[in-house]
Amino acid sequence: MNKNSVVAKKKFGQNFLKDESVLRKIIEAMPKNDNKIVEIGPGLGDLTKYLVDVKSVEAFEVDTDLCKLLQNTFEKEIATKRLHINCGDVLNAWQSSLVDEAYDLVANLPYYIATNIILKALADPKCKNILVMVQLEVAEKFCADAGEKVFGALSVITQSVGEAHIVTIVPPSAFEPAPKIDSAVFLIQKHADRSDEGFEGMLRVAFKQPRKTLMKNLSCVYDKAQLQEAFAALDLTLTIRPHQVGTADYHQLYTKIQRSLDGRRDTRE
Repeated sequence: MNKNSVVAKKKFGQNFLKDESVLRKIIEAMPKNDNKIVEIGPGLGDLTKYLVDVKSVEAFEVDTDLCKLLQNTFEKEIATKRLHINCGDVLNAWQSSLVDEAYDLVANLPYYIATNIILKALADPKCKNILVMVQLEVAEKFCADAGEKVFGALSVITQSVGEAHIVTIVPPSAFEPAPKIDSAVFLIQKHADRSDEGFEGMLRVAFKQPRKTLMKNLSCVYDKAQLQEAFAALDLTLTIRPHQVGTADYHQLYTKIQRSLDGRRDTRE
């Protein structure tokens, strides 16, 4: 098998990045550090060939046909330990540990699994930075600021662990086969890890129906009187929408809700 004979497989969400200028922008945007690189879904190795020139790479590829192709293409880099290819589902590997050292995730992620992978990386204490290509609308959700229409749970989770920005927008013509939508490369530089499942549970409730008020959404689960008290303490209006509340206020709101719940438990005991 050679690169020219490879046909993209829909079940793996394969769209091979071919635009050399975009590949160079990804390399230029990489944080300057000594971390190992983890690449998920290397595909034909078009990004991999640039990555191995910069650092050692731990790659994860689910397509066994592409694994064989990569092993042949990068025989020298594998022999010199610049590249190690793991054939199989990266989510299975993540049940233990992807690598045993600090790493940066740099990848053109398959669309169908991109959000799940990014959230996994945000939770992984060994992952320090995330530089990935995904569909534009997903990148915008991770990078949005409070007040923007697309600001949601993913935006709050991201701002809770680091800083994010879009590096470049990529048109369909940069891929083969060309997807029907625009893509984007974006960078998350982490300073903390996802840790509080309770907080994220509150976010799911808060953004479940984005067009409704935050109070309306939260009061489906939490005590309305206690919410009103918390809103007043944070100077939040009762008509405020979920996307209009900043990350810091969401954390304070969660703290106040938890204190109220703990107080109710104490009185019952």
